[in-house]
Amino acid sequence: MSTNRAAKSGYALEAQRKINSKYSDELANECLEWIKEITGEPINTSGDMDNFYEVLKDGVILCKLVNTLEAGKIKKINESKMAFKCMENISAFLESAKGFGVPVQETFQTVDLWERQNLNSVVICLQSLGRKAHNFGKPGIGPKEAEKNVRNFSEEQLKAGQNVISLQYGSNKGATQSGINFGNTRHM
Repeated sequence: MSTNRAAKSGYALEAQRKINSKYSDELANECLEWIKEITGEPINTSGDMDNFYEVLKDGVILCKLVNTLEAGKIKKINESKMAFKCMENISAFLESAKGFGVPVQETFQTVDLWERQNLNSVVICLQSLGRKAHNFGKPGIGPKEAEKNVRNFSEEQLKAGQNVISLQYGSNKGATQSGINFGNTRHM
């Protein structure tokens, strides 16, 4: 029975190694540099995993980042180091990020940061939020988001398009498959 438990912890360690392998020091460094620039907080911007975790784990910097983007968005930032207070900060950040338009699939779970389970997902969330910063008149990070390109067609243009027969509708404009040999021919 104890060997089974040991095997499970081995699998868990392997899974954690796989998750950690996706983490990028460069992207984490970019995120921390951006946070420092936006908030003006004197934080260590080294992108290594240990520093990234130490800077963000209590959620205080994340809440200050949100309040810098939109003043007063998070009413109370818990400075306490008690676990549930820190997790409350992280949750407040996540709710605000979703409110700013960060897609749910680009956010992270509170435990991903607090218990250091998946710091890569934290980096992804910050990168996504960084792309939204332009909406608040702040410098952003990462590639600029695409803008909507709405096209309005008149009734006349829509009707003109109905008369066009596409090749997808079965017309092959006289093309045939004669002369196409694929593979070996069958000898009878």
